[in-house]
Amino acid sequence: MLSHGPPETKQMKRRMANADTGNIFNELAGFFTSGLLPLSALAILLFICFVSGGPCDNIVTLSSSWPGGYTAALKVPIKTSTTSWKMDITFSSALTSLYVWDATSTMTSTVQYRLSSVSYNGVQNAGALLSSVGFNAYYVSTVNPAPTITTILFNGINVCSNVITTTSNPLTTTNSVTTTKPLTTTATPLTTTTAPLTTTTTRPTTTTSGSGLPTKYNYPDAITKSLLFYYAQRSGRLPIADNPIPYRSDSALNDRGQSGEDLSGGYYDAGDHLKLGFPLASTITIIAWSIIDYPLGYSSAGQLTKAQNMVKWATDYFIKAHVAANKLYGQVGDGTLDHNYWGRPEEMTMNRPAFFISASNPGSDLAGETAAALAATSIVFKSVDSTYSALCLTRAKQLYAFAKQYQGKYSQSIPQVADFYPSSGYGDELAWSASWLYRASNDVAYLNDAKVFYSQFGLSSNPWEFSWDSKEPGVQIMLARLTGETQYKTAVKAFCDSKVNQPKTPKGLLFVNKWGSLRHASNVAFICLQAADLNISPLTYRQFAQKQIHYALGDTGRSFVVGFGVNPPGKPHHSSSSCPNRPALCDWSAYSSTAPNPQILYGALVGGPDNNDFYVDDRENYVTNEVACDYNAGFQASLAALQSLAFQGLFN
Repeated sequence: MLSHGPPETKQMKRRMANADTGNIFNELAGFFTSGLLPLSALAILLFICFVSGGPCDNIVTLSSSWPGGYTAALKVPIKTSTTSWKMDITFSSALTSLYVWDATSTMTSTVQYRLSSVSYNGVQNAGALLSSVGFNAYYVSTVNPAPTITTILFNGINVCSNVITTTSNPLTTTNSVTTTKPLTTTATPLTTTTAPLTTTTTRPTTTTSGSGLPTKYNYPDAITKSLLFYYAQRSGRLPIADNPIPYRSDSALNDRGQSGEDLSGGYYDAGDHLKLGFPLASTITIIAWSIIDYPLGYSSAGQLTKAQNMVKWATDYFIKAHVAANKLYGQVGDGTLDHNYWGRPEEMTMNRPAFFISASNPGSDLAGETAAALAATSIVFKSVDSTYSALCLTRAKQLYAFAKQYQGKYSQSIPQVADFYPSSGYGDELAWSASWLYRASNDVAYLNDAKVFYSQFGLSSNPWEFSWDSKEPGVQIMLARLTGETQYKTAVKAFCDSKVNQPKTPKGLLFVNKWGSLRHASNVAFICLQAADLNISPLTYRQFAQKQIHYALGDTGRSFVVGFGVNPPGKPHHSSSSCPNRPALCDWSAYSSTAPNPQILYGALVGGPDNNDFYVDDRENYVTNEVACDYNAGFQASLAALQSLAFQGLFN
C-alpha cells in the first residue's frame, strides 16, 4: 500500500488503489514523467509498494527503507483478552537480523522470528490495538525480491487477512550502499563477526522519514544506532533481555563508595572505563530534553522506549550516587590506573576508588547539572511511570538545594577529575538546574532563582560553545521558552547568528574546538533547532543545523558515525570494541593494531576532523577518534529534532 511518501494527491491515491500489481510500475512511471513524482520518491514508493504489498498489509506499516533494510510498525487488533502474548512472524526470504522494540525477539530460523511481550505490554484487552511494537529488518542488499512478511501468528492465530496475488516480478532493490551485518536481538547469546567494516564510496540514497518528507539520510537508523552506542557504554549488571551488544556483559559490579555504598551501574565515559558524573549528567539533560520536545522523532523511529530507558539507566545511577542530601559521588575510577589499562571492562582488576562532593567540599556545577538531569527525566517519565518521575523530581530538588546552599566548583573538591573535565564555573549550572526545576514542577520560586542567577553570573553574554561545561546557551533558550521575554530571545539570537555567520571549514563544518569538533557543532545545532522552534529565524537556523548534522552523516564523502553510512570510522579510540571475541586475550596489542576494531561500535560519533577537514581513521589518535557519552548527546538530540520535523512534513 502506498500509505507513505511525498505525493499525497487524491489523483495518485485513486489511480494506485485501482491499479493491479502488474500495472503499478506503469502508473508510477506515469507520475514520474508527468512531474508529479521526483525520481528519488519514485524509488522509495516502489520499494514500499512491494515490501508492504503482501498478505499482512492489514498489520504491517512501512515507515522507512534503505538498501538492505526497512523499518516497520505492527498494529495488531486484539480479539481475545490476554495477560501475555507471542507473535510468530514469517518472512518470504532470509533476514540477516531483526532489531525489535517493545518486545523480546528470538530467531527460530532466518525467515521466522518469535516476538514476546514485555512486562508493560503483556496485558491486552479485547478490542484494543497493540501498536507499540515495531522493528528494523535487515537483509543482504542484493536480495531480489526484498523479504516481505507472509504470516503473523498472534498467540497461535493468524491475524493477517489480505490475500494478494502477484502477477509481475517484485521490485529489485539496488545495492548502492553496502552495509555491515547489524546486531541481532535474540534471547540467546549473540556472536559477532571479526571481519573489517565493509565500506563504499557511493553517495547515500534519499530515504523517507516516515509519513512525512523524504530526507537525505536515514535519521531513524542513525537514532537507533546512537542508542546502541549508549548500550555499549553501560556499566553494572546488564539485563539479559535487553542487551543488544554481544561483546558486552556485566562489569564493575563491585564499584563502591568510601563507606561501602553501591555505585554499580551508570555509563563509562568514553573509550576508557571511568564513570564521571558531570559530563554524564549533561549528556542526560540534553537527551531527556530531546525526548520531551521531540518525542515524535523517537517514536517515528521506533525508539521512544529505548530512549527513555537510556536516560533511566543513568538516573538510576545518579540516585544511587546521591547517598545523602548533601553528598553526591561524582567519579568512580582512578584516571591513571584506568588509562594504564587497555582491555574489556568485564576483566578489569585495578582499584576503582570513588570521590564525592559534600557541604565541606562543594560542587554546585556537579550537583546542579545532576539536578537538571533528574528534573528533565522526571518530565520524561511523568506519563510513563509517575512513581519514578516523582522520585527523580524529589532528588532533583534536594540536589538543587545542595548546589545553591554550598557553592563551589566540583573539580576543586574532586581534584582527580581536573585532568579530564575541569569546571570553568558553576553559575550557569545553578541557573540551568533552576530552569529545569521550574519546567518540571511549575514552582515559580525556581524561575525567580534562574533569573537571579542569570543576572548575577552574567549569562546574557555570547558564549563560545554549548557543552558539558558551558550551559549559557541552554539557559538562554530555557528562559526564552519559559518566559517569552525579549531579553532572553535576543541572547539566543545573538548566539545562533554568530554561529551561522562564523566562517566554516572548507567543507562546511562549524569548527569550535579540535577536541570533539563534531560534538561541538552538533551541540550548537541543537540549540539553534530549539531557537527555530521559538520562531527565531526558523528556516535559517534549521538549514544551518541540518548542514552540521549532515556533515557528520556523510556530506564530505564519508560518515563520522561508526557503523552508519558511507566509509564510516572503523578504528574508534574505544578499548572494549577493539577487543577480539572472548576468550581471546585483549591488551595493548589491540590498541596498536592497524586493523579495524573487531567489534562494531554502532552509532558512536568520533571526535572528528580538524579546521581544514583533515581526518585520519586512527585508533591511537584520541583527538580525532575518541568517542564519549557527551559526544553523542547533542548529535542524537538534533537527529530527533530533524526526524520530528521531517515526519511532520515541516522541514527536510
